[in-house]
Amino acid sequence: MTHSDLPPHPPQSPSSARPPYRSQAWYQAPARPPGRRATALLLVVAALVGAAAGCSAIALASRARAYCDAGWEAGGRFEMSFLLVLMVPGCALLALLIAFLCRGLPLLLRPVPFLLVLALVVLVFFATKGTLDGYPGNPERCGPDNVPPWWPEWLPA
Repeated sequence: MTHSDLPPHPPQSPSSARPPYRSQAWYQAPARPPGRRATALLLVVAALVGAAAGCSAIALASRARAYCDAGWEAGGRFEMSFLLVLMVPGCALLALLIAFLCRGLPLLLRPVPFLLVLALVVLVFFATKGTLDGYPGNPERCGPDNVPPWWPEWLPA
């Protein structure tokens, strides 16, 4: 390869000194999108909150069953232990999926959708597994629908 085959270099003025090696602009790191760390943190928090919601749903349903003496055993702990294996990772994955899908929202509004969905999951789980309608529980503590008196009336059961 001869000198004439090489690509031309831009002319340099003799008075300009070469910049130090580190300040040369031959490599620039790719720019990170703003808020990437906040999105990753929100996804981790969503998964943890989802797991906590799954545990809370199991604990709430077990407490209602134990109070009303409804279920195969008081509190249905044996049955609920099998549901715990499904509810905790299921709620964590659901929250993670919803948080991932809502990452286009403003940062302060991103937790709202997965918190609402998790609250709905906990309520539906309580209504279906915590209150065994028609099961012969303790009539002195709860009615025939096995909804404990400490459960707020404005929430569905």
